[in-house]
Amino acid sequence: MDLDLRKLRYFVAVAEELHFGRAAERLHIAQPVLSRQIRALEHELRAQLFSRDRRTTGLTAAGEQLLADAGPLLAAAEAAQRRVARAALGGPGTFTVGFMPGLIVTGAVREFSGRHQGLSVEVVRTGWDDQTEAIRDGRVDVGYVRMPLDARGLDMCELMTEARVAVLPADHRYAGKPSLGIADLAGEHLLQDPDAVPEWRDVAQELRTDAPAPVPAFRTVEEKLENVAAGRGVVVLPLSTASYYTRPDVTHVELSDIGPNRVCLAWDGSRHDPLVEEFVSVALAHRPPVPHGLPLD
Repeated sequence: MDLDLRKLRYFVAVAEELHFGRAAERLHIAQPVLSRQIRALEHELRAQLFSRDRRTTGLTAAGEQLLADAGPLLAAAEAAQRRVARAALGGPGTFTVGFMPGLIVTGAVREFSGRHQGLSVEVVRTGWDDQTEAIRDGRVDVGYVRMPLDARGLDMCELMTEARVAVLPADHRYAGKPSLGIADLAGEHLLQDPDAVPEWRDVAQELRTDAPAPVPAFRTVEEKLENVAAGRGVVVLPLSTASYYTRPDVTHVELSDIGPNRVCLAWDGSRHDPLVEEFVSVALAHRPPVPHGLPLD
């Protein structure tokens, strides 16, 4: 039995909405049609994917497993469609490199471009929310990524590590200190996903007595820094990112007792593309520069 990608997309919509009506609206199809497609998928997989009653819809254990597997499958299919469409256009071809904020990838890109004069080598800035999805869905061929991340289906090689810093308002009581410990930030409002800074999350849970404030959904470094400058909280960033986005109303202080941020090159582990393999070797020879010390604000 071949897995029908259209039915899989329908399943993901219902699994994310946990409501057949909302999922049908999102997919722009009639609800009875969606229900029939889900029943057909359950029949094909010989597994019940949803537990349903008159009021609620939930995922079964089989549904949870399929949802975990669906993302990489759909992304791989989208990536294949992108690559086929590019190849069908003819021309010299394109190789796309993704990179996270604060990283300088010019050396590797120039070297690789020089080796392939007929190839269009492009760069795309990615963020915490899409650094791996851009690889999986084919928007980029390789990506300079920052840990931690979901590495399922990816191959990676480490390029560098760098210190992490607390980014604070310029008038914060800790501004100007030579360094801080993560416990110093336990009472601060973190303006990012706590899972990105598990050391802060663990210390804050242990030391704080009040309920943590909701985490805002800031998508970019620029948004986070605007809110830091406004005194709404702090963020923890790699040193290169904080240095790249230096501004007069924020400052950063090195964190002395948490591990460094790891920068890796990542690519789709299911692809066997000589260009990807060659870029990996070039990237290892032209690693992003590591910041040394904290610049004066």
